[in-house]
Amino acid sequence: MYSTPSPASRARGRLGPALGAAGAVLALWSLTAWSGAVAPGLLPTPAETAAALADSARSGPLASDVAASLTRAGQGFALGALIGSALGFATGCLPRLSAAVTPLVSFLRPIPAIALVPLATAWFGIGETAKRLLIAYAVLLAVWLYVHDGVSRVPVSHLRAARTLGAPLHRRFTEVLLPAAAPALLAALRYGASVALLALVAAELGGADSGLAYRLQVDGQFLRVDRMFAGLIVLGLLGVAVDLVLAGIGRRFVHWSAS
Repeated sequence: MYSTPSPASRARGRLGPALGAAGAVLALWSLTAWSGAVAPGLLPTPAETAAALADSARSGPLASDVAASLTRAGQGFALGALIGSALGFATGCLPRLSAAVTPLVSFLRPIPAIALVPLATAWFGIGETAKRLLIAYAVLLAVWLYVHDGVSRVPVSHLRAARTLGAPLHRRFTEVLLPAAAPALLAALRYGASVALLALVAAELGGADSGLAYRLQVDGQFLRVDRMFAGLIVLGLLGVAVDLVLAGIGRRFVHWSAS
């Protein structure tokens, strides 16, 4: 008789292939570093990278850089996700507003955050405001696209049926539109979180005295490739951690989604 696998079994089933892929990448990385295909000193081994990461953690800057970057990315993500979600719901529900906003967003989406660094610095200086706004800009455009698409795909017949049954506007939103669009909203937030980290790198390269991307730039000037690899790994791990948190929230509150 077929039995539904438990959450722990599903987690183990996903963890095995992930660990296998990670092991393969580490093996390929080690072989490439030891083969001499890349000039010595320009491709550290996994062990050298781990030692550099441990040294950064002991010497102090890693913790402060992670805190600074997470603060910037979190604040920019919150602002961009809030505006992008609200705008996505509005344009998804109102065709005339969508016709006015969509061309503008389509024009802005190909313009990367890094291209706006000089302009943001000129307008807001090299302080935190420019960095947060750059991140919010990138997140807003990413989140809007997913939310707008998800809301616009909700069948109009569902909303009409709720209205026919006498449901007021706020109940049609909370009990029909929001649950139907929730999987798209979750996908938007997960994608927006990764975009926030991408924009963070551009923002910190535009003038900062702390942060993971700032430290990468400093290490690059001294050709500390092992520390650069360590910083990239930390950025990747942060992205994985944030995505896992958002996915867990989605499984808890959007349990009808397959995400």
